[in-house]
Order: sequence, then structure tokens, then C-alpha cells
Amino acid sequence: MYQAIGVEPIINCRGTFTIIGGSVERPEVLQAMEAAAGYFAQYDEMAAAVGQRLADITGAEWGLIASGCAAAIKHVTIACVTGGNPEKLIRVPDLTGFDKNQVIIPGYCRNAYDHAVRNVGVEIVMVDTAEEMEQAINPRTAMIYMVTGRGEDQPLSLQEMARIAKPHGIPILADSAAENLTIPNVHLEAGATVVTYSGGKALCGPQCAGIALGDKALLTSTWQASSPHHGPGRDDKIGKEEILGMLAAVEAWVTRDHEGEWQSWLEKLETISKRVEGIDTVTTSVDAPEGLNNRAPRLTIRWDPSVLHITGNQVAEDFARKPPRIAIGSGDGDGSASVNVTPSQLQPGNEQVVAERIHAILTEKREPLNDDLAAARLDVSGTWEVQVQYATSVSQHRWTLSQDGNWVSGIHETDYATIQIAGVVEGNQVKLESHMRRPGNWIPFLFGGSGTGDSLTGTIHLGEYQTATFSAQRTPAGRKGRRVTIPGGPPLAT
Repeated sequence: MYQAIGVEPIINCRGTFTIIGGSVERPEVLQAMEAAAGYFAQYDEMAAAVGQRLADITGAEWGLIASGCAAAIKHVTIACVTGGNPEKLIRVPDLTGFDKNQVIIPGYCRNAYDHAVRNVGVEIVMVDTAEEMEQAINPRTAMIYMVTGRGEDQPLSLQEMARIAKPHGIPILADSAAENLTIPNVHLEAGATVVTYSGGKALCGPQCAGIALGDKALLTSTWQASSPHHGPGRDDKIGKEEILGMLAAVEAWVTRDHEGEWQSWLEKLETISKRVEGIDTVTTSVDAPEGLNNRAPRLTIRWDPSVLHITGNQVAEDFARKPPRIAIGSGDGDGSASVNVTPSQLQPGNEQVVAERIHAILTEKREPLNDDLAAARLDVSGTWEVQVQYATSVSQHRWTLSQDGNWVSGIHETDYATIQIAGVVEGNQVKLESHMRRPGNWIPFLFGGSGTGDSLTGTIHLGEYQTATFSAQRTPAGRKGRRVTIPGGPPLAT
């Protein structure tokens, strides 16, 4: 099906990353979705029935299904600022006049997914200690957002936040997107008001669904903020098929043979590990993660790149671009190279393909790695005006660069940031790298281009934000040096 539209499918050795499809839906989920497709139901009635059913299964007071974990986070945030008041609901994200419009987030919990909170229009208040949280709480505080699995060694654990927030009646939203579901729920027991999970990760439900469990009153307001009700959550529509498919995934969770699944993953890793036995310098190890997040064993295959003449990143890039395509983790450093395999989403027979592919590339004869750089034929020192062409807009950036042989360093001025940039020149090819970071966000700028004299053109790789093109012109040198006279006292005329 994918190949029919020109898309080459991928064997997934990375796990439940959304960018490659998340997890494979369980048979019970597909059956439930197919059954739901042939009938109609009133959504409020369905939400009430599903909420009670989720409560019965999980032991939480109530449950809700949304169009993904991020949508659930967004809708809970809306509920915390509106309190279920529809007059407030239809004003979001304009929170002018709202009595509650702030969300507190511990610094260690900032991440790209807290856009779901920010989309509501709230003011984010970042704290790092219990004392800072106590000082930050005020009548405008609507909610505390935190990510589970990160706070064990932090001064602001979920338990500590609950101790601080409970006397003030402030709800805590615990984001547990990629975790295994626990029954009874460990995060609700630790003091969270609501906990959210992705459907398309450990639960193996619909990729476009998620669940929220916890306080019934708050989740009732959350459902008001959710589609199909008109307001800021209407754009996060979920179908009856996904709702019942997600419910089926939760029902299946409590009957699944989790130990058997784990053993089958280990067997797949053993198949791959055995295939690379005996290859010069190759060693293997299997790690079992602690905690609940992305819980699956992982096989790491290491080798000496000076002997096999290939790096881990080169293997991963080769696998990503050549069929059969394989998404695989990689690493390089300290004189070793590696790839790693997460087996949770491998389909029957995939492990054989992966094993043969890894064996073939590690035993292939190739020339020794050559780290020598071609001589630079360009000197890019100076100030450059850089025109960046995005899909539908143009931005003006600036580089201020200095060059030492092949190596380049300097400053990159973007639309909204001034950041460091560094890279290399080989021949007339220029590669520069910078990273724009702010709490909860990261944008890489990977410039690759060529030129002559005072002009460069090329492509910018922007990570998950796709690509852009650029053209750069070096600005003329500034004013020439001249003598400067420093007066001996205050001016006698102005």
C-alpha cells in the first residue's frame, strides 16, 4: 500500500516514535474500530459510558479519551482555566479577564510537548525548587504541569509538588505519554489530579488517541473543552472508531501477557545478536530500562570503527536510505561505534532481515576511514547577510564568521535569537551548524552549500521542521582603521 504511492516502508528498530508511526495497533483495537465504524452514537453519551468504563478498569475516578496525549493535555489545561464555564471556553486563547491564567512547570519538565499547554494562551511560570513553587503559587495559578519519570533525583518530585499544591486546591497534570499504564495508577496515588497517556505507544491503541485518568469533575470540564464541542478543542477531533479502539486497548492492557511479550522481544534480540557473533571487534549487550517510560529491552552492538572502517552513524544513515529501510539507533565516541535495536515494534520476520542487514554491512570490505579534510578553497571570514527561503516566507539572518584553516566558528543571528555557529570548509563546500534553543523547544540549522568569493547558496536541514534554502552575501568590510584622539577632559561645546 505504501509503495503504491511511492513511499518505502520502514522496519522499526527505534520504538514508538510518532514520526515513523508510533506502535502497531493490537488486533482487539482494529476489531473494535471496524465494529464501531458501522454504527452511530451520541458523543456525550459515549463519553460518559467510556469514562465510567475506564474508571472501572483502571481504578481511577473517571476517564476520558482524546485525540492523542497532547490533545488531552491541552483540554485539561483549558478546563483548569475555564472551570467548565462555556462563556470562558469560547474566549480561549484570549484569557483577558480570566481569574486563572498561569501554569507552573518545573524547569526539568520543559519539553516540546508543553506546546499543548502553551496553546491555551496561559502564562508559563518556570520553577526549580520547592521554595520557588511555593512563592509562584497565587490566585491566578490554574494548574501545575509535570512530566513523570524525570523527578526522582529532582528537588521537585510529584509527591513534593502535591504537598505544596494540595492546600491551595491547585490541580496537577502528570504527562505520562510513553509510560506503561499502572493499575492502580502510581501517579494518581502520588498526588496527581489527572494523568495522561498516549494511545500510540505502550498501550498499542490508535496512534491518534490518548487517555486522561483522574478527577471526575475536572475531566467533565475537560470533555466540555473537547471535540465535538465548539471552542478551542474542536480542532482536536476524534472519531467514534478511535474512541472505542482506545477503550479496547485499555481493556486489552489488563489481559495482555506482558511477561510473554518481553520474552519474545528478548528472543528477537537474541536472533540479531547471534548473527553478528564472531565479527572482528564486535560485542553485544542487552539493557533493560528502569522505570515505566519506553519500557523495552535494547540491544547494543559495538565495534571498533578503525577495524571495520565504518561508524555507527554511517550504518544508521545507510539503513535509513536504502531498502529494506530500517530505523535504527546509533552512537559514536571514545573510539567505538555502535547501533542499537529496540524490539517492541518489530513484526514477525523483521528480526531476520535486521540481523542479515547488520551482518552484511559490518562484514563488507571497505577502505579505511579517512578523516583528512580537503584543503579549503574559500575563506568565509566576515559578516554575511543570509536570505532564508522557507516554504512560504523569507527571513533575513546574519553570520559573523572567522576561519582557521578548514574550521569555522562565529555568531548566527536568526529572526529571534543570537546563537553560536560552527562548521567546516572543504574545497568550495561549506557546512555550518547552529542550534536555536529555548525552554521546551530546539531547532537545528544545518547549512550545506557552496560558492565562490562573496556568495554562497545551499540547503538548510531543520530537523523535524523539514528544509529550507539559503543564499548568503558577504558584506563589504567596514570602515578602515584610523587614528583616534581621546580628549583630556569634558567637552567645551556640544
